[in-house]
Amino acid sequence: MEPFILASSSPRRQEILKELNIPFKVIIPDIKENVPDDIPVEKAPEYIATKKIEAVIRTLPAEQTIPWVMGADTAIVLNGKLYGKPSSREEARNFLKMFSGKKHKVITSIAIFNGHLNYLDTRTNISTVTFKKLTEKEINWYLDSGEWYGVAGGYRIQGKAAFFITEIKGSYSSIVGLPISDFYDIMLQQNYSLIE
Repeated sequence: MEPFILASSSPRRQEILKELNIPFKVIIPDIKENVPDDIPVEKAPEYIATKKIEAVIRTLPAEQTIPWVMGADTAIVLNGKLYGKPSSREEARNFLKMFSGKKHKVITSIAIFNGHLNYLDTRTNISTVTFKKLTEKEINWYLDSGEWYGVAGGYRIQGKAAFFITEIKGSYSSIVGLPISDFYDIMLQQNYSLIE
């Protein structure tokens, strides 16, 4: 299997690729995750995932062959508003209060660049997560865990936040940060064998 460049700092995405035995190295893209106002919220993760790939490719030496580069981005959407990574504990608290007792969308986009063909392909997965009604004690306990830091929406479904989630519809791996089935489909189309 040819190795990937993973254009992401997400430990969750790294864990998923390791579990799938896919060889990769990480290059963290140096970008600001700002989305232009004219891009719809559902398209924001695809925009960021693509920008991550572009940023990483720009850092590679001109003579280097670029094989495969993958970027991904996850965003939470509630009532048409994007919830990215909270910048502070207080912002994470506000996020959890907003999600309490409600359904929200988790949108994860992956972008794969095939350097052999100079071709970029993207997929977007939309799942739905339902939170139970949270008490102040539960919110404080979760914030104290530190799990809110560095993740979209300020919670990790694969961690302690699982206590609060009453229902998911869609792809669990996508909510974690990498829709495995979509990834597999892209790679099949690109003739990259994942099941040698």
